[in-house]
Amino acid sequence: MAEQYAISGTSAKGIAASVERGVAEGGLAPGDTLPPVRRLADDLGVSPGTVATAYKELRGRGVVVTHGRGGTVVAAAPSVASRRPPKVPERLRDLAGGHPDPAFLPELPAPVRMTAGARSHRSTPRLPLLEERVQEWLGADGVPSGSVTFAHSALDCVARLLTTELRPGDAVAMEDPGYHHLLDLVQVMGLRTVPVAVDDEGMRPEALREALRAGARAVVCSPRAQNPYGGCFSERRRDDLVEVLRGAPEVLVIENDHAAEIAGAPLYSLTAGGRLARWAHVRTVTKYLGTDLRWAAAACDPATLARHDGRLLLTSGWVSHLLQGTVLGLLTDRMARELVHRARDAYAERRSALAGELERRGIASHGASGMNLWVPVRDESAVVNGLRSRGWWVAAGARFRIASGAGVRITSAGLKPTEAARLAADFAEVLGESEATYGG
Repeated sequence: MAEQYAISGTSAKGIAASVERGVAEGGLAPGDTLPPVRRLADDLGVSPGTVATAYKELRGRGVVVTHGRGGTVVAAAPSVASRRPPKVPERLRDLAGGHPDPAFLPELPAPVRMTAGARSHRSTPRLPLLEERVQEWLGADGVPSGSVTFAHSALDCVARLLTTELRPGDAVAMEDPGYHHLLDLVQVMGLRTVPVAVDDEGMRPEALREALRAGARAVVCSPRAQNPYGGCFSERRRDDLVEVLRGAPEVLVIENDHAAEIAGAPLYSLTAGGRLARWAHVRTVTKYLGTDLRWAAAACDPATLARHDGRLLLTSGWVSHLLQGTVLGLLTDRMARELVHRARDAYAERRSALAGELERRGIASHGASGMNLWVPVRDESAVVNGLRSRGWWVAAGARFRIASGAGVRITSAGLKPTEAARLAADFAEVLGESEATYGG
């Protein structure tokens, strides 16, 4: 239990504010255990009910989580102090960030010129030309695109969708290993994460079925370029997952196609054919048009779209028309499209080159699509530190995992094929040293 920070307050709100301040300022760290309700009540001279109400409020805001007899602890990624990846040390090759190669990002055009004066953004939140382009784009991949909307990013869209459908304490089926920001987002919203194991074809049907039996009210998944494992739905896997989901028509299915144009794999969308009752397909462009383009498109069933847009109207109201105009310009620019196609081919070549070099040395990896490889290891810290000593910086798998085995994620997007052999050789040496130290 954290003893260095003294919680204060004489009301539930005051106690909650004190804990939140301690988390924000670092006095309470992720994983620190808060005092039991009765002990803190005695210390502060308040009733146990007052402390219990404060803890309940903190849980609802994602600041703390309760583990039964394990007590109440500060969340791993508390909403008042969002976790950031560690800073890359100087002179190390960064293969941990999940970023695209800047050489394949098109140059952003000058800001779109808009007419002067007030514009009715609330009555026309989406530029008609961009809306039409998105409908064509999604429809060409088999996604029902009659109802589309925009958001400020995939995370923004997913958060709004979950907020309109779920309440604190509800369960969400999530990929394991999965995208750490999505895992953190679900946690800080006060929702419960139910892990769903993945393989090279994405979510495993039997694992999804178990998650639904455990009470999951929403499912968040990636149809291709799954982060960090790299899985992509095959047609058969897609159909098997749909069959599982059709047994739970009230569950909201959110499909995050974050790397669509550079995934290096076709899309087999769960939404195709209209077989799901509640669904949303979210697509972004930051990985191949520009990391500052915080824009997302979503196709949804009509009820889900109405709930999303109703909540959007009450907050930011709309996505900037300047941003929409920039995205439209890039989506329709021939040179930008050609650069994206080159990026897709280069990422596939680089991913395959590293996987092949690792395989030559007896090291299994996973990366059927996207920009990353997942390499199962026994000791993440030993591998990360060993590669660091050789000039490489890779991501420890702990922040991507719920219940799955250890591993490291390597972003291969910027790794030239000529460099793959050196990294694989260093990786093999590090594994050998690790086994010599800790046993085979």
